Amino acid sequence: MKLNQIADKPGARKKRMRIGRGIGSGMGKTGGRGGKGQTARAGVRIKGFEGGQMPLHRRLPKRGFRNTPFATKLNEINLGKVQTAIDAGLIDANAPIDAAVMIKAGLMRREKGGVKLLGEGELKTRVEFSVWRASKSAVAAVEKAGGTVKILAPAKEEGAEPKGKNKRMALEAAKGGGKAKGGKHRPEAEGERKSAE
Repeated sequence: MKLNQIADKPGARKKRMRIGRGIGSGMGKTGGRGGKGQTARAGVRIKGFEGGQMPLHRRLPKRGFRNTPFATKLNEINLGKVQTAIDAGLIDANAPIDAAVMIKAGLMRREKGGVKLLGEGELKTRVEFSVWRASKSAVAAVEKAGGTVKILAPAKEEGAEPKGKNKRMALEAAKGGGKAKGGKHRPEAEGERKSAE
């Protein structure tokens, strides 16, 4: 066996289809693009166009809410990167480690909304972290090494009162009434109310 005799198994490497190379190739003439005109060109955005009429996706009412533009954008840092910076002497392990220290060490360019500590990698040094959020695995790894993690994010309120539509639904559910799926009243609930009167 020589190096020039080594080869993949038959069928392991498939040659790409070369389009527009004659009718004998099976992908000649139009090259899989159909007829002429706009759809035969690159960069076509014809789906959703209704001849100048207001398209359906713009006629329909927009409902719901997405938190994307208002969401807190965080820098994610793994413990392995922090340990590498400590070993390189870029971070002093005796002082608390926060976003400013990490920026100075070159682990990130800017603070954004804060830092989220992730548990990938190994932490051997005892350090004190002061971060916006931290994963459970990261907290466990830091505490195992003898360090601490201070979470700066405000704690979520548990058992907070529902608001708006959710409040109305909760009140209806508490009264024993409410609507079934599809927005129709349940006949059993109405019968129960009449018998109670």
